[in-house]
Amino acid sequence: MHAALSLNSGSSSIKFALYTIGSDPNEPELLCQGEFEGIPNRIHFTAHDAKSILNDEMIEGKANFKTALSHLLNWIKTTYPHIQLTAAGHRIVHGGNRYTESIQIDEDVLNYLDTLIPLAPLHQPHNLAGIRTLQSLHPTLPQVACFDTSFHHTQPKLATLFSLPQHFWDEGIKRYGFHGLSYRYISETLRKLIGEKSRGKVVVAHLGHGASMCALKDLKSIATTMGLTALDGLPMGTRCGSIDPGVLLYLLSEKRYSNQRLTELLYNQSGLLGLSGISDDMRELLNTNTPQAREAVDYFCYHIQRELGSLVAALGGLDALVFTGGIGENASPIRQKVCEGLKWLNIELDEALNSTASSQKALKISTPESQISVWVIPTNEEIIIAKDVFLLNLSFG
Repeated sequence: MHAALSLNSGSSSIKFALYTIGSDPNEPELLCQGEFEGIPNRIHFTAHDAKSILNDEMIEGKANFKTALSHLLNWIKTTYPHIQLTAAGHRIVHGGNRYTESIQIDEDVLNYLDTLIPLAPLHQPHNLAGIRTLQSLHPTLPQVACFDTSFHHTQPKLATLFSLPQHFWDEGIKRYGFHGLSYRYISETLRKLIGEKSRGKVVVAHLGHGASMCALKDLKSIATTMGLTALDGLPMGTRCGSIDPGVLLYLLSEKRYSNQRLTELLYNQSGLLGLSGISDDMRELLNTNTPQAREAVDYFCYHIQRELGSLVAALGGLDALVFTGGIGENASPIRQKVCEGLKWLNIELDEALNSTASSQKALKISTPESQISVWVIPTNEEIIIAKDVFLLNLSFG
């Protein structure tokens, strides 16, 4: 039986999922999934399938990508001896101007993706390290790059422009948008849930440690909150979101910030962490009764409401609102607070349904009287990666 490996390599973890393929490459079946945490200190490996925990152990040796992926390949071979691993797919945050869909990886692809590291410094280096490590361990295994930016290539030019001289756009300095694998999954799932109504005017709020929103019309991205990099738009766990560029010029010229110090501030010291001075974890902030924690939560919800207004204007109306991502799926107080500020859209939330919604299954949480349907839909980026791997793998031969 053929199988594909979906990988999401981060700075301190590698998330994986193993899928098998039947007669339809558009419907891969999950065999198991798990994570390696603790890089570069000590690696904790967990794996589970739909029924039970398959593994939970600390791994000895150097706590790096090579140790983790080597362990994973051996574990798959031992645990599933009947499985033939035919390809692997990787979540790649930035595909730049060149890649509008998933692609088989070669050195030319990798070299181009290296040039995009400054545009996604928190993610791109680790995404690429996962590819190169797997290449060293399994040189003959085909690998596929699946891009978070690809989904947004349907946006009209006006939505991608900065008001800079035209040659900057020609050089690739434009709004790309991110979380595309998640938005693609939500668009496909929404179509299954509500049929042709999904082709209407939809806003999806992907709310997690990284957060963005996307306007969908006819199931395609027409506008999104992130831009050239994953810093723009909503406030995030440690990222600032939208900020007056004059603030940055002031910090550089008057406060004598170096590029490195400014990067550290914007990516790692701002957002919920910077506002609260307590934590970048929404769960902790919701359970902390201090003025700073409440202000950070209020700021987060306020900017979701403001960005939604912008996206509704781009769509010319709204038919459905979807919450997804770690916060969107699990933080009912955030969904409630956001929707309380959207009564001008005639959104009515069913408080009982909202309080019971979880990351286990899709659920409509608006009342029957609500003019806008509101949903919680758990995202699944890994299955999108697996679909593209299987579809491309068919042409690998």
